[in-house]
Amino acid sequence: MAGEAAREEPVEAAETAVDLRREFEESGVKAVLEELDRTLVGLAPVKRRIREISALLLVERARRRLGLAHEAPSLHMSFTGNPGTGKTTVALRMAELLHRLGYVRRGHLVSVTRDDLVGQYIGHTAPKTKEVLKKAMGGVLFIDEAYYLYRPENERDYGQEAIEILLQVMENQRDDLVVILAGYADRMERFFASNPGFRSRIAHHVDFPDYGDGELLAIAELILERQGYRLAPEARAALERYIPRRRTQPHFANARSIRNALDRARLRQASRLFETAEGPLDAAALSTLSGGDILASRVFGLPEERIGDGEGGS
Repeated sequence: MAGEAAREEPVEAAETAVDLRREFEESGVKAVLEELDRTLVGLAPVKRRIREISALLLVERARRRLGLAHEAPSLHMSFTGNPGTGKTTVALRMAELLHRLGYVRRGHLVSVTRDDLVGQYIGHTAPKTKEVLKKAMGGVLFIDEAYYLYRPENERDYGQEAIEILLQVMENQRDDLVVILAGYADRMERFFASNPGFRSRIAHHVDFPDYGDGELLAIAELILERQGYRLAPEARAALERYIPRRRTQPHFANARSIRNALDRARLRQASRLFETAEGPLDAAALSTLSGGDILASRVFGLPEERIGDGEGGS
């Protein structure tokens, strides 16, 4: 009995070292970053910044495990760039990264705009904003075109109330919610200048560059591959001509505009097949866009000197 009483449970030795490379792979961060590379064309500076943030979080987690002095990093972010440059997609991956590393509980993304947060009459804004925050807790709240939150030119605008609630939550519950503000770079800069509370809480500013012509062509082929379509050689040549023309027109939205153009090309293909097919069609015929499907775009119907006038064509 005395011997049993003296027996002590073995004490687990504290960790004295952490293999960061192993943590990188076993946490799933490596897989998420690889998926980001596969699904997003270009954006080298954005991907580099996301890798840097991931490395910082891995190191901070390792320091905590070793009992070293550490401070929970501020993770609120600003994504700036033109439409269609992948901001929402990267926000989704960031939510997954933060979850895998233990910085958010759930890892989901809630994407909103001003209309989801700001009410139209007294007493309406606070409940709307708090309901959105409740849904986003444990994950990432993505606010697109965040500069529309407050319109100082409108004396009856209730956006300032939403801003004050957001700022309070960003400060007091930053261990359970990450906020990403997104929009055009110049407008976001003016927004931060007039709302210093946001600027002081944003730790990471990530700028999303526009895509080049070659990158947009690669995006088009990637979209079609996912949809089970392909470009005939003459269609690819036509798309190479289409992209620089479309980029000069108003309302161009990078990958979003290319996706819309391909959707319309598929409509033309479907109409062409329905009107001209005289017998059974094989998989290749049903899955191939022709040069005419691309060249029928209004972009090619405009005189060269008028490209850029009027509404963007497709």
